[in-house]
Amino acid sequence: MEIIMSKNIKILYIFLSITVFIALPFLFFVLGDTPSRSILKNTLSIITILSFFILFGQFLLSKTNTTIKEIFNYAKVVKVHKLIGYIVLPILIIHPALVVLPRFFEVGVSPFESFIKMITTFDNLGVILGLIAWGLMLSLGFTSMFRNRLNISYKAWKVFHGVLSLIFIIFASWHVIETGRHIDLAMSVLIILLTLISTILIIKTYIFKNVRGAK
Repeated sequence: MEIIMSKNIKILYIFLSITVFIALPFLFFVLGDTPSRSILKNTLSIITILSFFILFGQFLLSKTNTTIKEIFNYAKVVKVHKLIGYIVLPILIIHPALVVLPRFFEVGVSPFESFIKMITTFDNLGVILGLIAWGLMLSLGFTSMFRNRLNISYKAWKVFHGVLSLIFIIFASWHVIETGRHIDLAMSVLIILLTLISTILIIKTYIFKNVRGAK
């Protein structure tokens, strides 16, 4: 009986995760009133949006979510967390290039000109936020790949990684809401809610825990 209940809880957890981080964003994208564009542009938009939302799920696949350790084998959870990170982060890192990729198939301004203009428009808040988020994302990727070469303890690295992830997701969320072509009210609310949940998890895990430990 306990085995059946445990299996059902796992299925429910996976179902809810897929619903929140994949199905809902995709549904909002499809039902949005943004003018339809080419298949290539829509495909790139969907890939980027889903990659961004899946990143939120990374907080649930970390030690910030104590519940998951009671439901799943945590060693397997860590493997999934790393796998998702290695897939999603590269997609978001090349996101600026994906924005101008369709220019290769259009008449007019070249992709290179569009790219340079896009990343040097410093009077645009969305661009500035995007550049900051991009830099933070690179830092996340490199520190994760070369963690063993950093001269810090595992505990210190986990705190560093968690806080850096939170700062990144805040700037990235702000950037997406500010500039996202397909970001309507419903998707904005979902992003804000997920950002708040991520913030609470990080603060609870790394700040409150350390304060209690100091006492």
